[in-house]
Amino acid sequence: MVAALTRPESWLVFLILIGFVAGLIAGISPCVLPVLPVVFVAGATATAPSSLRRALSIVLGLIVSFTILVLAGTEIVSLFHLPQDFLRDLGIGLLIVVGIGLIVPQLGELVERPFARLVARQPALSRGGFVIGLALGLVFVPCAGPVLSTIIVLGAKEHVSFLTLLVTLAFSIGAAVPLLFIALAGGALVERARSLRQKGPTLRRVGGVVLIVMAIAISTSLFNSLQTDVPGYTNALQQHIEGTSTVRHQLNALKGTKGSSDGSLTACTPSDPDLQKCGVAPNFTDVTAWLHTPGDRPLTMKGLRGKVVLVDFWTYSCINCERTLPHVEAWYNRYKSYGLVVVGVHTPEFGFEHVVSNVRAESKTLGVDYPVAVDDNYGTWNAYDNEYWPADYLIDAHGVVRHVEFGEGDYGLTESLIRQLLLAAHPGLKLPPRTDVPNLTPTQPTNAETYVGYQREQYLEGATPAENAPATYEFPSSLGSGEFALRGVWTDHAQEATAGKGAALELSYQAQDIYLVIGGTGTVKVAAGDGTAPTTIDVSGVPRLYTLFHSTSTSVGTLVLTVSPGVQAYDFTFG
Repeated sequence: MVAALTRPESWLVFLILIGFVAGLIAGISPCVLPVLPVVFVAGATATAPSSLRRALSIVLGLIVSFTILVLAGTEIVSLFHLPQDFLRDLGIGLLIVVGIGLIVPQLGELVERPFARLVARQPALSRGGFVIGLALGLVFVPCAGPVLSTIIVLGAKEHVSFLTLLVTLAFSIGAAVPLLFIALAGGALVERARSLRQKGPTLRRVGGVVLIVMAIAISTSLFNSLQTDVPGYTNALQQHIEGTSTVRHQLNALKGTKGSSDGSLTACTPSDPDLQKCGVAPNFTDVTAWLHTPGDRPLTMKGLRGKVVLVDFWTYSCINCERTLPHVEAWYNRYKSYGLVVVGVHTPEFGFEHVVSNVRAESKTLGVDYPVAVDDNYGTWNAYDNEYWPADYLIDAHGVVRHVEFGEGDYGLTESLIRQLLLAAHPGLKLPPRTDVPNLTPTQPTNAETYVGYQREQYLEGATPAENAPATYEFPSSLGSGEFALRGVWTDHAQEATAGKGAALELSYQAQDIYLVIGGTGTVKVAAGDGTAPTTIDVSGVPRLYTLFHSTSTSVGTLVLTVSPGVQAYDFTFG
């Protein structure tokens, strides 16, 4: 049932307009590069006077399928127990079929016939454009800013209102506008070139070949490196339009999350050397379980009034969080008797981090003995409009957020502000000396975080992974900087890859320290290319972070892991 609209009309128009503008920005971002040749060729394979109709049909098909994919794709996949990439693969397959249809007109007629009623009064070329648009909507992956991220979350959680539908349509239309001009440019080129107009059948056959080639390129992620190498020229524009506190506040309302009461948390400047007034701290929301509180009873912000509170968002397999934890633990132990309360909000990144017993065990291993809120449903994460691991929110004795810190570093600043707030709450208080914990934040360039599971895998070199099925891999002849490769039998899952017979992994690195989240039971033999003797790591228990390599300084080299069957590799991080 569609939810009723209760918000002021001006805000409805504002959100829809923001959705349209966000779509325009997405439509000119580097992320759309793979579909541009397809749109251009699709427009070029029409001849006047059908080129405008065909371009409009392409755009209409894309809007329809992309909107359905974003809002209902997860539900469709779950309802029919389909693989996660089924709809994308369907779009790629449809592009190939349309390409063959351009080469073999009889097949093209068969493909277009089911859509004849949707564009009954349009020529066959327009129907063909609509089919291409439908396929493009399933493979179209624009860069996700706050607007698209909000829509995706609502679709995944099946919390789709009529307003969500309108914003999604506005975004889809905005993203399609630049593509409309690309399709029209293809048609205009043909119209102006007399020799091309006279070779319509040949042109369509060539267009069919190009569609097939581009579909295969998209399926093999051939454009990934190109998209990565092209600078993110729309990032600043996207942040300026979508990242403002007003827009974020309205998006939170669309998601049904309260966020900060006036959006001021997102407006608060991170790492500011002075105390700010960022708004009243949201309460701990939708917490699955509490750890290290009396009787594991919940804490509330109201109940903590009079205390200085540090809310630390973390997750136990995150190396950035692990490097931050010694500082947070030291502050808690040094200042808890002077009025400081630390609450660690454990918001999971991987599936195994949702298990409360795992969080409890790893908290003990990591020395976390202050209160921990297990935030499995992202309730508190959303209430704080948070987007980072780790993230710290420093709250005064009146319940007002006074400082925010994202990522590692600036530990001295955070401790200074803790001391200021304690003295403000208790004038005349004599504080102990400052803590002295080494700052291990990396200062040299290192590899980017590297996921092994196919859901977020970016740096795998060699064969395309077979999803959720055993496959045999071979190391390539060479690896580029920051890339990894597989050898032997591996079963690649969404979040991790499970080793089989003869499994090995090769990693090209630039780092001082290399870590890997590993699960299962078995061994990992680590051989570095620097001539040091190989080491063997015994793996058992819940998945957690293991140190694979340590050096006295940043170095460049190759690491080879020999992995016993059943061991699971999740995520590399570097220091």
